[in-house]
Amino acid sequence: MSAETVERPDVRDSGTDEGEQVFHYVRKNRIAESAVMGTMVEALCGEIFPVTRTPKPGSPVCERCKEIYAQLRKA
Repeated sequence: MSAETVERPDVRDSGTDEGEQVFHYVRKNRIAESAVMGTMVEALCGEIFPVTRTPKPGSPVCERCKEIYAQLRKA
């Protein structure tokens, strides 16, 4: 399974998450389709959204996506 940082920030208003924009890991082959067609993608953490942004080097990544991806790489 190949994953890549996704292009949509996850903005939340909860008390523990201060609205920081983060990027998610999704299947690489779904990114272009979502960006062009507007279809929804599902991140490793379960977030579902259309791809709307491209991450820059050093962009913050969803911690849950990072944890799941690290487990996939060990398998």
